[in-house]
Amino acid sequence: MIGRLTGILLEKRPPQVLLDVRGIGYEIDVPMSTFYDLPAIGVQATLYTHLVIREDMHLLFGFATESERQTFRQLIKISGVGARTALALLSGLSVPDLYRAVEDQDSTRLIRVPGIGKKTAERLLLELRDKLGTTGINLDQSPSTPTNDSDILNALLSLGYNDREADWAIKKIASNATVSDGIRQALQLLSKEK
Repeated sequence: MIGRLTGILLEKRPPQVLLDVRGIGYEIDVPMSTFYDLPAIGVQATLYTHLVIREDMHLLFGFATESERQTFRQLIKISGVGARTALALLSGLSVPDLYRAVEDQDSTRLIRVPGIGKKTAERLLLELRDKLGTTGINLDQSPSTPTNDSDILNALLSLGYNDREADWAIKKIASNATVSDGIRQALQLLSKEK
């Protein structure tokens, strides 16, 4: 799986960018929120990525922040919401605005996004409402500084722990722990709980 790419930005053609990573050019679709935050062509950029493999193609999506990527992943889990719709949502609304709309159950904010109709907006509000508190998304995270907590969270989720367990363990570990120490401490805590 491709989780993050750092390379030289070669092209910017909304919604796609071309990133040269050591001689390999990756075509990456990005939401407009990420697109506007990208540096100039010829400058190094880092994107968190999500790879979608289909029978007829591989699609790579890139995001400026971990919270954008996590939100994208939550969106594509919803029935009837594909990668393009999720990208449109993140292009039309910032992550905090999307989550505020869900908390307020405000479908009019979602309907303003091109391609989102009333039924899709209502489905999004219903299905995301229960997932808001358990995603581990930090809405205030700055674009280019990944935190140890988000790396530890991703590691625990990939090991099969659910969001609630991972969040609980992260709150218990030392705040100055490195990623590897944090994962080790979290696994020890979680093994004692079972």
